Amino acid sequence: MQFLFVLHDPPYGTERTYNGIRWARQLLTNGSGNEVKIFLIGDAVGAVAPGQRTPDGYYNLENMLRGFVEHGGVVGCCGSCLDARAIDDTKLVKGAHRSSMKELGSWTEWADSTINV
Repeated sequence: MQFLFVLHDPPYGTERTYNGIRWARQLLTNGSGNEVKIFLIGDAVGAVAPGQRTPDGYYNLENMLRGFVEHGGVVGCCGSCLDARAIDDTKLVKGAHRSSMKELGSWTEWADSTINV
C-alpha cells in the first residue's frame, strides 16, 4: 500500500510529530512492501533541521527522519513554511527536500491512505 503522513506540529513540545514519524517508519519497515511519504507543514518543518541536540535518552527527530529516508521513505517539506522559519535548502536533513502544495496534492492522489497527524 501507499501511505502519506502529513505532520503539522512542532518537532518538540508535543509528541504528535514524533509519533507520526514512528508510525510512518513502522509501516515502511514491517515487511509488507509499503511505500511511505511524509510531508512536513507548518511548525513540523523544524524536524528537518540538522544538528539537533537533545538530552540523553530523549528522542531526536533529525535521527528518526534520517533513518526513515535510509529505509526508502520520502520526506517533503513545505517551501513556504521553510521560508517563514528561515530554514534554507542547505539546512535540511539528508534526504529531505523542499516541496510545495502542488507536490502535496500529487502525493495525496498517489496515496491509498492519507494520515493527517
